[in-house]
Amino acid sequence: MGVRVALLSGGKDSLYAALHYWPPDYGLVLIYDFPEPSPHLVNLGVSLETLALTGIPVVVARLRRGREREDTVGVLERLGASELVAGDVYIEDHLRYLEGVAADAGASLREPLWGRDPEELAFEIFERGFKALVIGVHGRLLHWLGEKVDSSNVAALVEDARRRSLDPLGERGEYHTLVLESPVHQAPLADPVRVEVEDHGSMWILRLASPKKS
Repeated sequence: MGVRVALLSGGKDSLYAALHYWPPDYGLVLIYDFPEPSPHLVNLGVSLETLALTGIPVVVARLRRGREREDTVGVLERLGASELVAGDVYIEDHLRYLEGVAADAGASLREPLWGRDPEELAFEIFERGFKALVIGVHGRLLHWLGEKVDSSNVAALVEDARRRSLDPLGERGEYHTLVLESPVHQAPLADPVRVEVEDHGSMWILRLASPKKS
């Protein structure tokens, strides 16, 4: 039996991609040293909490700047990965990068969302029972920061993005989500505490904390 590893962030697209090959043997969260902060990494603790609720083992790996590919291949090799699952939709450069990473690690790349229509996917994900919190946005979608999205209001998000000539799925980072509930969650994520909104120039991030246990 091979070992299936799913690249996960805590966001909707990566988890939905993994759902097509569920269950993976491991979820892999990669920590990059980005010039611009990632909403998922700013909220790493809460991102890991929501992934833990899916019941799969989650591995976290910090990548060294300039050696990201080498480090990712090394992690996959140590896990014995034979399959790598990712949630790319149309960004060719990232697909080619992951194809190379998977090949170097001796694994096959699975991209179940590749080539799909982003608008159709946005509806499909939420109609499949996903509920998510918007935790990062670029300025033109600032009014969505901190909003919960599910099947009841995804049409409004899609229409807003379309009106502003943005990707309704957020594939280019127009917005980022934290999954609160999904078909593979054993329980919903308890509502995180909203600590503050951070302005990082082109990106606004909602910083969260876990609710205090009584």
